[in-house]
Amino acid sequence: MTGRAFTKGHGTENDFVLVPDLDGTAGLTAGEVRRLADRRAGIGGDGVIRVVPTALADEPLVRELASAAPWFMDYRNADGSVAEMCGNGTRVFAAYLHREGLQDDTELTIATRAGLKRVRRVEAGYAVDLGAATVDESDHARAKGFNAVVTTRGADELPGLRVDVGNPHTVVLLPPETDLDDLDLTAPPHVAPTPDGGTNVELVHIVGPGHIAMRVHERGVGETRSCGTGAVAAAAATRWWEGPSADNAQWIVDVPGGRLTVTFTPAGTAELAGPAVLVADGVTGL
Repeated sequence: MTGRAFTKGHGTENDFVLVPDLDGTAGLTAGEVRRLADRRAGIGGDGVIRVVPTALADEPLVRELASAAPWFMDYRNADGSVAEMCGNGTRVFAAYLHREGLQDDTELTIATRAGLKRVRRVEAGYAVDLGAATVDESDHARAKGFNAVVTTRGADELPGLRVDVGNPHTVVLLPPETDLDDLDLTAPPHVAPTPDGGTNVELVHIVGPGHIAMRVHERGVGETRSCGTGAVAAAAATRWWEGPSADNAQWIVDVPGGRLTVTFTPAGTAELAGPAVLVADGVTGL
């Protein structure tokens, strides 16, 4: 890969390398993704986003979305694996489209492997409707309040709840006496039963009504400073655990990289709002 343009951006310090492929001819291999995302020998990022016309996407199901969304966010994890989408990444993607003049509307629709995502400009930066956050209400979850067991390095087993936000999450509500900062996430948490496609894991503390703090270990990446879909999953799980008493439609989610807002809409979807910052442009010879 020689002389390829890139832009570096982040949303609450969840950072990405964006590579434009405006005529759909350059493609992106897993090896190229790993080199671009490498923090010592590459540009560095939690993920890589290829900016490509939806009509020229590799996947036929994505191409079917072209009439509704002209641009496809081809998102890859730092290890080169393909991911459905990324909540923080959608905001950074929208900021790039606006800056480059590829979209000029204050509201736009982008294509992802998890379907269409609608993004709008707000005071905080951008807000994206991520669709429904679906708690896995299995019989075990309804009876016990959890449907997974999560173990982090050097810690006891803790109950977890699975949530689908277009990609898979397992949320753990930490006991009050457990310090969020003391958790060791240098290794992937063990989740049992282990989902076939892996899972992101969110560790959550309740700060107050409608206000939580979390850390996250992302599949294919490791611990990140933020995760947009993870923030939605964490808020949805906490709301589910609290039951009818949780009448808050809007949640503040503090992550190591900043603050996000999650709003559960009357339509049954979740909107994620937060900053999107483009920090650098260049040409790579990787």
